[in-house]
Amino acid sequence: MHTLTKEATALNQQVAETDKRIEARFREHPDFAVITSFSSMGPNLGAELLTATSGDMAAFGTTDRLAGFRGVAPVPRDSGRNSGNLRRPKRYNRRLQRVFYTSALFSIRHREESRRFCDRKRAEGKLHTQAVLTLARRRVNVLWTLRRDGQCYENKPPIAPAA
Repeated sequence: MHTLTKEATALNQQVAETDKRIEARFREHPDFAVITSFSSMGPNLGAELLTATSGDMAAFGTTDRLAGFRGVAPVPRDSGRNSGNLRRPKRYNRRLQRVFYTSALFSIRHREESRRFCDRKRAEGKLHTQAVLTLARRRVNVLWTLRRDGQCYENKPPIAPAA
């Protein structure tokens, strides 16, 4: 039993060292500040995002292509006279979807705006997973815009309407 404890401790140290090396390499990327400024997108998820997109999100051209590659943009399932049928794509990058899905879950837990957004989608009749995927799709759009404009995310309080 003592040997297993030593092995587990050694493995935990190796994982911590690997995480530090990943974060150090991620800090060298030009989009580091933009990605990590986005709420619930830390160094590990950011590095995984860069890995899944081969380090260049601009290669996708548009946010819709990135969302389609990620698996959150619905694709048409039309046939004959039936039109307007949308479904989740069967072929997509699961690693990239996991990045944004996990980020959306963290955002729901820690950001009031995200929680309200998901609650609103749930009130519209969506399932929990559908509401989280909808939030994840919105987060793709925001991150795309931030990266395109080279701006860091700023949490601006909502503007109250004039009385």
